[in-house]
Amino acid sequence: MTKLEMSYSRGATDTPLIEETIGAFFDAMIERFPDKEAVVSCHQGIRYTYLELQREVDRMASALLRAGLKPGDRIGIWSHNNVEWLVTQFATAKAGVILVNINPAYRVAELEYALAKVECKALIVMPSFKTTDYLEMIRSIAPEVSGAVPGRLESAKLPSLKTVIQIGNDTVPGFLRFLDLLATGDPADQAVHSLGARLRNTDAINIQFTSGTTGSPKGATLTHRNVLNNGFFIGEAMRLSPDDRLCIPVPLYHCFGMVVGNLAALTHGTTIVYPNDAFEAVSVLRAVQDERCTALHGVPTMFIAELDHPRFKEFDLSTLRTGVMAGSPCPIEVMKRVVNEMHMGEVTIAYGMTETSPASCQSTTDTPLEKRVSTIGRVLPHLELKVISPESGEILPVGAVGELCTRGYSVMRGYWEDAAKTSEAIDAEGWMHSGDLATIDEDGYVNIAGRIKDLVIRGGENVYPREVEEFLYRHPAIQDVQVIGVPDQKYGEELCAWAILRDGATLSEDGLRAFCKGQIAHYKIPRYIRFVESFPMTVTGKIQKFVMREMMKEELRLKDAASA
Repeated sequence: MTKLEMSYSRGATDTPLIEETIGAFFDAMIERFPDKEAVVSCHQGIRYTYLELQREVDRMASALLRAGLKPGDRIGIWSHNNVEWLVTQFATAKAGVILVNINPAYRVAELEYALAKVECKALIVMPSFKTTDYLEMIRSIAPEVSGAVPGRLESAKLPSLKTVIQIGNDTVPGFLRFLDLLATGDPADQAVHSLGARLRNTDAINIQFTSGTTGSPKGATLTHRNVLNNGFFIGEAMRLSPDDRLCIPVPLYHCFGMVVGNLAALTHGTTIVYPNDAFEAVSVLRAVQDERCTALHGVPTMFIAELDHPRFKEFDLSTLRTGVMAGSPCPIEVMKRVVNEMHMGEVTIAYGMTETSPASCQSTTDTPLEKRVSTIGRVLPHLELKVISPESGEILPVGAVGELCTRGYSVMRGYWEDAAKTSEAIDAEGWMHSGDLATIDEDGYVNIAGRIKDLVIRGGENVYPREVEEFLYRHPAIQDVQVIGVPDQKYGEELCAWAILRDGATLSEDGLRAFCKGQIAHYKIPRYIRFVESFPMTVTGKIQKFVMREMMKEELRLKDAASA
């Protein structure tokens, strides 16, 4: 490879892009591996071969069309990992229906916003998880559901929503069981086949909400071409094959699970293994051992939990070879432990964002170990990367810190019905501006140096302080509030809120947290809260969040973790 002088890099193009829809590509894989195991859901006790999975996918696609959903309509899914999620992902792609991923950590205000923003006609939901009652949250927004005939909901707050489908065996008034919906479909339905021939790979197929600096999440809209190719090339970097079995403990409602997991696997004839509905270290270790997994995904927090679990040495992980660590900066020492203690000598690091489907950079199985543990790899095939001056927009010399930008097939179509925010993110030449500060070295390896935006990444979850601030402002005792991220050894970062109270008002830390509970996702609730008289500011009145961060690091004796 020619040494770079400027911070611009283009990926290889020797393997062509896939120019089919997800449904067409999936059907071709079935012809190659009909009897190969496609998915194992450990917690559900379900196993499907590729042919059996295809039958369920086609039945679900037929059921969606027969329920009145049309290509371009939106259906939400609000659930942890299960086979129903996977079936829905591929069935919606075949039916041309846009799947809207909704984070199970969302609470009432966030759910209502998401469903209304994209005008979901249907919603698939798990009934409960731990202490959370998801059906009750839906009733709190749309109380009309309890007396409605499934499919004919008339909700004042959510006029587009007509059908709520619940995963599980219980019969609940107003809710349609997933099993009953599935039973209305026909795997041999010609309507699905004929529709598939009319779908284009540039059609929108998925909306994922990403936090916005304006306080409201934005719906990144992705196409077949976006996610199918990204999943395929991620799998190529891992050298996945039909001999591999990929353990996916990361959430399917994120690109990590849905693309880096499901699509990377099923574009290579690989077996998917879901260890549990949500992350739990022992179930991951047991699944790897019992299912003889060769690959394992996770955010750094997950790998740390597995490595440090008191029962870690009880499990045989010797079948492991590769996987992806991503979602937040990967500590160098954790990478070394994963290689040495989990037998993952070919583990890779990936970097990206929802808006780029998600990965832009990835190390490969043969990237030199010192580069694999200290960088986020090189640009993926058919993509371009550059590092520019945030001020001038000029491409910088290698090694200089600037904003990382991506261009190519992976860049989203845009934010759902938000042309202004789309044009802020994607420039006239098609470059997606990440807001991340990075460097590219002369060999094309990329390092993330920090963030231009105030984005906080807590355990792989992206949190924009502005969104949390907007919510905290609703408390009647709060006059002004600022939210920052501070280092955390377990989650990478934790949230910290500085609040100025109104004259005469009183409020405790626990009182403010109680105000948040049930209204915003748990990971957005600040761990640290300080009541102050003022914020550090510049002479022009701009709040200096970096000063606040340094003050909290000193007060709490926190240190940044070394990472790639």
